[in-house]
Amino acid sequence: MITTDFVPGSPCWLDLGAPDVPAAAAFYGAVLDWTYEPMTGGGEDMGGGMFRKDGKIVAGLGKLTEPGARSAWMIYYSVTDADATTEAVERGGGTVRVPPTDLDEWGRMAQYSDPLGGQFAVWQPGTNKGVDLVDAPGALSWTELYTTDAAAARDFYGSVFGWQYSDMDMPGGGTYTLITPAGLPPERMQGGLMQLPSEHLSLADGRPYWHPVFDVPDCDAAIAKVTDHGGSIQMGPDDAEDVGRLAVCLDPSKADFVVLTPTPK
Repeated sequence: MITTDFVPGSPCWLDLGAPDVPAAAAFYGAVLDWTYEPMTGGGEDMGGGMFRKDGKIVAGLGKLTEPGARSAWMIYYSVTDADATTEAVERGGGTVRVPPTDLDEWGRMAQYSDPLGGQFAVWQPGTNKGVDLVDAPGALSWTELYTTDAAAARDFYGSVFGWQYSDMDMPGGGTYTLITPAGLPPERMQGGLMQLPSEHLSLADGRPYWHPVFDVPDCDAAIAKVTDHGGSIQMGPDDAEDVGRLAVCLDPSKADFVVLTPTPK
C-alpha cells in the first residue's frame, strides 16, 4: 500500500516527459479520468502542468526536452536530504543526471541512473510533500522496476534508501522482489522489482526501467480506452492471484505504465 505519509524512501511524486503535452493530457484524461491543469507564468503556458483526479493532484506532465530521451514516467522517492542521497548514489556506482536543485519553496529534487541504467528521482520536500492522492482509482498504487540484475538492484537501492525486501515465486518460474520502506511493516509494501533479460527491455534499449502502476475500477475497460485513444497493450490483461487483474500498457508515445484492478480486500 502506498500512502501520502511520505516516509523516506517512499514514492511521493511522478511525472511524465512527453513529446506532445496536449496529446498526452488528452490520452490520460480519457484513460484515467484525469483533468490537466497547465502551469502558467506571466500569463503564458509553461509547457507542462499537473494532472488531477477529483480535484487532487496525482501526477505531473512536462515537455520532453532531453535529446535522444524516450518518453517515460519518472518516479520520485521522498528523502530528507537530497545532497546526502546524491552522495549515496555515487558511492553505490550510480550516475547523477540532474544534481540537487531547489524548486522555489516547494522542495529540492535530483535525478539519477542506477548502475545498470535505470532512471529514478528523489524529492526533498519543502512546502510541497508530493501528490495528493494515491492507492485509489485513477492514482498511483505501486511502483515496479524491470532490471537485468535483481541482486545488483537490491544492493544499490538498499544502500541508497535502506529498503527492506522479501521474495515471492512467480507463476511459471522466476522471483519477484517486494519493496517496503525502511522500518515499516509488510502492509506498507510500495513496489517490486524483477529480473528480465535485456532483450525483453527493448523500450529502453535493453536498460532497466521503472514504471508506475495505476489503480483502475475495471482493467478491461481501461485497456479498451488505451487502444481506442492510440495506445497499445504490451502484456495482458492477466489475473494475478491475490493481486488483481492487470495489463502493461503503452501510451501513444510509448511511455509504459500498468493498469491494475486490485483484488477486493
